[in-house]
Amino acid sequence: QVQLVESGGGLVQAGASLRLSCAASGRTFSSVPMGWFRQAPGKEREFVAAISWSGARRYYADSVKGRFTISRDNANNAKNTVHLQMDSLKPEDTAVYYCAAKKMATYSSGTYYSRWYEYDYWGQGTQVTVSS
Repeated sequence: QVQLVESGGGLVQAGASLRLSCAASGRTFSSVPMGWFRQAPGKEREFVAAISWSGARRYYADSVKGRFTISRDNANNAKNTVHLQMDSLKPEDTAVYYCAAKKMATYSSGTYYSRWYEYDYWGQGTQVTVSS
């Protein structure tokens, strides 16, 4: 069974940092693009960051560019992990953060996706709350 599990959320003050992780199990995600999205109360799910399967290409929402960094660890195929390093957090970053992955297929090393409906697998989310 395919499963994505996020971790690392929490309550922090503005200006602090958090590092989210997404661990994949049930199959290997080392060769598919992955991404992070977030959803605040009363708002639609929005794109945060995406990474190609090789890690060569990364793409960010304007609202987080320069503050967030997406990365992935494909070295251990049994524990593919995607990270989201979040620095200089702001109250408007408060949301549930979701990890997403594409289904197994052939992708170029630089392909990434930024629309939620382009992804096939989702984690259950981790809460990030930033106080002012």
